[in-house]
This record gives sequence, C-alpha cells and structure tokens, in this order.
Amino acid sequence: MTLFLAEGANPMFDAFKYFSQGGIFMAILLVCSIVSVAIMIWKVQALGAHRIIPSELEPKILAGTVALDQLRGEYHDGNSVLARLCRLIEQKPTEDLVEAAARKELTRLRAGMNILEVIITIAPLLGLLGTASGLVTVFNDVGASEDHSGIAKGIAMALSTTIAGLAVAVPSVIAYSYFNRRLETFTARLELLLSQLCTNLK
Repeated sequence: MTLFLAEGANPMFDAFKYFSQGGIFMAILLVCSIVSVAIMIWKVQALGAHRIIPSELEPKILAGTVALDQLRGEYHDGNSVLARLCRLIEQKPTEDLVEAAARKELTRLRAGMNILEVIITIAPLLGLLGTASGLVTVFNDVGASEDHSGIAKGIAMALSTTIAGLAVAVPSVIAYSYFNRRLETFTARLELLLSQLCTNLK
C-alpha cells in the first residue's frame, strides 16, 4: 500500500481509466452493478422479518389459544404483511378473497427480483460481447503493428469486460438465490398462519 501511494498512483483515476477503456459495454456493466447493489439493499430491508411476519405475533396465532379479536391491538396498527392479512380476515371474507390478498402481498414482495434476474442473465453476455468486440479491434491491427506488448495490452483490456461481467453476475446470483429462498420460507409460514387463522374463525 505504501509503495502504491509512493508511486503517486491515484486509485480513483485508475478505476475511471479501467472503466473508460472498456467502452460502452463497461459503462452498461457499471450501470448494472449500481442497479444490482441498489436492489440488494432494498430487498434486505423489504424482506426483514418484522415487515412480513412479526416474531411476537406468529407464536400466538400458531398456539391457537388466543382469539383473533384478542390480538387486535397487536396487528391493527401494524404495517407487516401478516398484520394486513389479519385485518382482512377479521372481516370474515371468503377463502378466495384471502388467497387473492395473500398472492397480491407475495407479488409485492417479489418486486425487483425480475430486474435482478435480468442482470444475472445479461451481465456475462455483455462482458463476452465487450471482449469479442475488443478482440476484433486488436486483431485488426495485428498486421499493421509490430508492437506485441501493445497487442497484449489490448487483449488484456478486451478480457477485462468479461471479468467485469462475471463480477456483476456472481454477487447478483448469490443475492437472488438468498432472497428467493427467503421468500419461499415466508410463503410457507404465511400459508400455515392463514390456515390457522381461518380455522380459528370457523
């Protein structure tokens, strides 16, 4: 680190140079990475347990010993998915209406996942496209230049877009898998809770 600073290198300038040399494909990948990180931060907050199934409400419902009207104080002013569904069930709607409301809530929870999925798909492809485009430019100049070191640098620069594409895709895949698994877990728990609530009302 000391040597790096002693040579007068500027990390911000080097990063800018790295991305600018990658051309339009690197710019698109940079946008993809920013969008991906923003969605990850958003989903971490949106899929917090307190926003979906509050820990203090779930065990009381599963126990089946407390009537729904006795829990009114805990869910009436709540903004969690479970609280909203409890307020709906309190009105004794049809089973189809409860299922439709639950599907709507789950669809809302999946918001942003499709964008993350698109980024996972296109990021490596953009990286490969940038590399192919860069290699075409490099090999077009092979016959006109004897500067082999320059050609090697051009190839390395072309490959950098593939690295960037994978660097964007890999964390996105991990995040998508984590969020998807979390949604599946919440879905199963909500189904159990709603079944218990509807049974208590019969």
